Amino acid sequence: MKVVHVVEAVAGGVHTYFKDLSFFFGDHEVNATINTTIIYSGNRKEIDSKKIKEEFSNGVLLIEVSMVRNFSPIKDLKSALELAAALRRLNPDVIHLHSSKAGVLGRFACFLLFEKKKVFYTPHGYSFLRTDISSWNKKIYWIIEKGFHKLFGGETIACGDTEYEIAKKIGKSSLVRNGINIEYVTNKSAEYKNEVLTIGIAGRITFARNPKLFNAIALKFPDFNFVWIGDGELRPEITAPNIRITGWFLERDHALKELNAIDIYIQTSLWEGLPIAVLEAMAMKKPVLATNIIGNKDVVRHNETGFLFNEIEELDNYFEILKDEKTRKIFGEKALERCRDLFDKNKNFKKLIPLYQR
Repeated sequence: MKVVHVVEAVAGGVHTYFKDLSFFFGDHEVNATINTTIIYSGNRKEIDSKKIKEEFSNGVLLIEVSMVRNFSPIKDLKSALELAAALRRLNPDVIHLHSSKAGVLGRFACFLLFEKKKVFYTPHGYSFLRTDISSWNKKIYWIIEKGFHKLFGGETIACGDTEYEIAKKIGKSSLVRNGINIEYVTNKSAEYKNEVLTIGIAGRITFARNPKLFNAIALKFPDFNFVWIGDGELRPEITAPNIRITGWFLERDHALKELNAIDIYIQTSLWEGLPIAVLEAMAMKKPVLATNIIGNKDVVRHNETGFLFNEIEELDNYFEILKDEKTRKIFGEKALERCRDLFDKNKNFKKLIPLYQR
C-alpha cells in the first residue's frame, strides 16, 4: 500500500510530529506493507529542508512542493497543479492531508487526478477557530471546510477530542490523537533545582501563542523567572525584565534541556490543534498551566496534571498551589501517566493503519 502525507509547513510541533511519523512508518516492519511519502513545503523561513532530510527516517520518501500559508490565488493554483503532478507520479492508494491549507490544496489536487482515491484529512486546529481573523473570515473558513468535505468527500481524522466533536458536525470522522516519543523525552529529563520558581513556554513567538499574555503574566509575577524556549516575529512584544528568550536551537535536545530546567510549563495559546510542546512538558513531569481552549483542555486535566485558566487573575491561586515542590511532583507524575495512557506516538500511529487499510 502506498500512502502519501501532504503538509504545508513542517515547523514547530508539526516538525516533531512528522519526524516521529517518518520513523514509525519508515520502520522496516511497517514499511514492508505501507510505503510512505511525505510531501511538504519549505517556504517558511523557519524550515530548513536540508535539516529535514537529515533528521527524518530514510525509510520514507520526502518530496518538496511549493506551498504558501496565506491565500494567494495564483500561487495556490500553481501549488495545486504541482501537487497533482507529484501525486500522479506516485499513484498512491491513500492520501492523508494535514492542516487547513494542505486540506484545501490537496483535495483540489486529488480532484485533478480524475481518479478516485482514499483521502483523509487532519486539521491540526481548524482555521475557523483562529482569533486573529474577523468573524466574516471565520464564516468563510467554516464554509470552505464544510463545502470541501461535501464536494470532495474523504474522512477527517481529528488529532484531539474536541476537534473530533467539531469534525463530526462536518462529516465522516475518526479520532487519532497526536502523540510523542515518550521514552525519548523522558530520557532527557533529570532532577533540576531552581533557586527561583521558573515558568516556561516553548514554540514560535507568534500571535497564536499570545506573547502579550505571557509578558503580562511575567509582569504580574516579578518574583518568578520566565523562559520562552524559541523565537519569532513577535519577539518585541516581550519586554518584562524577568523573561529570558533562548532563541532557536539547531538541535532538539538543546530545547529539551531548557524544557527540563523549568518548574512549571505554561501555554498561553489563543488556539491550538493538540499541542506537542505541552505533551513533551508533561512527559518531563512538568505541571501545566494552560489557557482553557480547544487543544489545551484535551491534554491538561484540571487540578490533576495542571490548571486551565480563562483570566490572568486565576493564576494567583494556581501559582500559590504550585509553589510547593511536593505538589508539583504529584501533578508531574500524573501528567506523565496521562501521556502514557493517551499520547504515546507508537500506540496512536498504529491506529492509522486500519483506517488506511479499511
